[in-house]
Amino acid sequence: MSQRAERHHQHRDVTGGWLRPSVFGAMDGLVSNFALIAGVAGGTGDTKVIALAGIAGLAAGAFSMAGGEYVSVASQRELALAEIAIEKRELERHPEAEQAELADVFVGQGVEPVLAAEVARQISLHPDTALAVHTQNEIGVDPADLPSPKVAAVSSFLSFSVGAILPLLPYLLGVTSLVVSAVLSSVALFGAGAIVSTVTARSWWYSGLRQLVVGAVAAGLTFGLGNLIGASGL
Repeated sequence: MSQRAERHHQHRDVTGGWLRPSVFGAMDGLVSNFALIAGVAGGTGDTKVIALAGIAGLAAGAFSMAGGEYVSVASQRELALAEIAIEKRELERHPEAEQAELADVFVGQGVEPVLAAEVARQISLHPDTALAVHTQNEIGVDPADLPSPKVAAVSSFLSFSVGAILPLLPYLLGVTSLVVSAVLSSVALFGAGAIVSTVTARSWWYSGLRQLVVGAVAAGLTFGLGNLIGASGL
């Protein structure tokens, strides 16, 4: 009696087009706008100027991130589709050679030659399956699971905006001290790093502290630069 193999574990999605831009967008928005606000605050005490800089940083960064991710992922997708098209033509023009090539791949992975040839033959009977197996083995992509430029762009835009608005929020609510923004941003940096640990192998405290240190160093250096420029009267 045949039965389906029981799956005892599940893996997280490590190839989807949403995770990297979302994580990077939120971190970048938080760190860059916190640093920008700190730099402007170091050069001037005018809260309207600081808030305006924060708003401009949020808008410019969000649109830049979305546009950059869209072009980047679209270019990656177009390259993959071009290579898939080449492989598809080869399968149509030289099916025997491609079947022998696939058998050699299986032999290289430890399968006995006779069995490898039979598996390659059976796979080659189904064009879509054959194309998927060949592209995965030769160029490392799955034709049915290519990243989406739109998903990457929207994920980047939204996540950057969420990250960037946190250090700006106190000023929008009428707070005039950088300390409040710094405390809120520090908590958010640590929290964001801790959240990232749920999709990595790092502990929550290590990821949180790492992100906090990166953001604090960036903001501290930018604040010092703004203070220096403001003091010089430029």
